[in-house]
Amino acid sequence: MKSKKNIIVTGTSRGIGFELVQELAKDGHNILALSRDDKPLKTLNNDKISAFSFDISVETDFEKVGDFINKKWGHVDILINNAGALVNKPFEKTSIEEFKKIYDVNVFGVARLIQCVLPFMKKGAHVLNISSMGGVQGSAKFAGLSAYSSSKGALAILSELLAEEYNDKGISFNTLALGAVQTEMLEEAFPGYEAPVSANEMANYIKNFALTGNQFYNGKVLPVSASTP
Repeated sequence: MKSKKNIIVTGTSRGIGFELVQELAKDGHNILALSRDDKPLKTLNNDKISAFSFDISVETDFEKVGDFINKKWGHVDILINNAGALVNKPFEKTSIEEFKKIYDVNVFGVARLIQCVLPFMKKGAHVLNISSMGGVQGSAKFAGLSAYSSSKGALAILSELLAEEYNDKGISFNTLALGAVQTEMLEEAFPGYEAPVSANEMANYIKNFALTGNQFYNGKVLPVSASTP
């Protein structure tokens, strides 16, 4: 029987994150689900899922994460940085404040959470960052996503750097660059667009990679898309 893991997942109130937490809990893992809106997961009443309101752009919220790990778990096996913010707007009409807001969630908040969780990780731990095909060099790009795609590119490079920095400690860092997935965030950004992959299908792929991918990969940015870049 496979050992049960202590797993933190961000961006869990809807879409891929909401499905991912449920799939991991089905397998018996202990989950800390972090999202600004914790109500959807609390209504599940699943004893494997712990959830509290967490804003990745608010510094004081990170203290709650550290306190939880200290009191409940003692260590973390897997961190899945799934939370993301997106704005679809022409570059010239995207304010620097809007750029900062996207980077606060997609880059700076992720970096801060990794800093918060790393002291509780040991050899064999896995940090999995969820990026986008739009953040992969040479892939197809879409007008209106200058802030989002550039932030996801920064996240991918950050993962490569951290894999090198923590290689001696046996902690792996990988990035999955997702193609279009049918989620609420996609619908809000591109109304009417139908993606070829459902949130649940992608959640299952991410679950399996989070649990086993670090046996084969470290410091990799892996496209998860049926289309050619």
